[in-house]
Amino acid sequence: MRSICENGMATAHINGIGTAIPEHDVHQPINAVLRSMLLDQRTRRVFDRMADHSGIGHRYSFMRADGRANEHEVDAGGFYPRGNFPSTSARMALYEAQAPHLAKRAVAALEREIPKGILDDITHLVVASCTGFTAPGLDLQLVTELGLRPDVQRTLVGFMGCSAAVPALRVAYQAVQSDPAARVLVVNLELCSLHLQETSDLNALLPQTLFADGASAALVTAQPTGIALLDFLATIIPNSSDLMTWRIGDQGFDMHLSGEVPQRIKQTLREDMEQAGANQILRGEQVKDFDLWAVHPGGRSVLDAVETGLDLTSSDLSSSRRIMHNYGNMSSATIMFVLQDMLDQRHQEARGMAMAFGPGMVAETFRFKMAG
Repeated sequence: MRSICENGMATAHINGIGTAIPEHDVHQPINAVLRSMLLDQRTRRVFDRMADHSGIGHRYSFMRADGRANEHEVDAGGFYPRGNFPSTSARMALYEAQAPHLAKRAVAALEREIPKGILDDITHLVVASCTGFTAPGLDLQLVTELGLRPDVQRTLVGFMGCSAAVPALRVAYQAVQSDPAARVLVVNLELCSLHLQETSDLNALLPQTLFADGASAALVTAQPTGIALLDFLATIIPNSSDLMTWRIGDQGFDMHLSGEVPQRIKQTLREDMEQAGANQILRGEQVKDFDLWAVHPGGRSVLDAVETGLDLTSSDLSSSRRIMHNYGNMSSATIMFVLQDMLDQRHQEARGMAMAFGPGMVAETFRFKMAG
């Protein structure tokens, strides 16, 4: 059975989502090491206050950290020796070796959700990742290791940051609209712990208290189960390109998050509600028209900005806040964890809005409906 929308095209559905995290909870140990990089007690007190109010309780990494702030190494395996953090090439070599393992665990979790041979006849593979690059890439590694057919159509969504899951789903949505028989596997894989930076700059350290490793896998088809994808819309926020950046440096990728980001998000959402146009984020609808809000938890201040900008209730972002507390910010994979949380709660027939912000600064959104 396939679902057809009013325009005669197939309605794409996320039939199931599998997620995976590494085994090592590094939140407190890494924060202890980052704190030790600060040179005076005043900045350490600021760091402690910000970390305590982050809303994050756990973050996971494939590397084990023991938090020995006065020792010579950050992680227990010695990848981050103090005073000599690894080069970008060393980090990319580790990404190439480790990324497929976590991605395959997410696919295995998906198979447990939909046990009827989900890898049979996969026609499209979409991979999103912004924390590593190799060629042949993760997409080809997965084709081989998952035993996908050799003519599978591959798309790699790279370096779009935290919002990349939405463009990845949009590719799947368009594939199903084009061919109702399409079976699309969408994988998000991020190893954020590969990009720790050694610095005494408080503003550069604080973003490192947010990010973690994680992966998701989703099956998108025309079968009317799971989450129906209704439409997609991207909005570039004017004069914001310098507020959120992710650049390749000699020692990993350098993240910059301006303190202005939450205020610009709140301002943009308030203006969107006032203009109420069909091409705005809410598509001319009102907040009350949506039952669910799947917002990427970029940080507590980002979720607070969305909540106040849209006049949401404290419970509207409960899934996003729960995922942030349990896992931190896993970049592109995180919103898929939020959607999985909503699937688990079985919100029958509920309409929702998904939203993620990335470098640009861009708001990537889609409307959805829980299909049962």
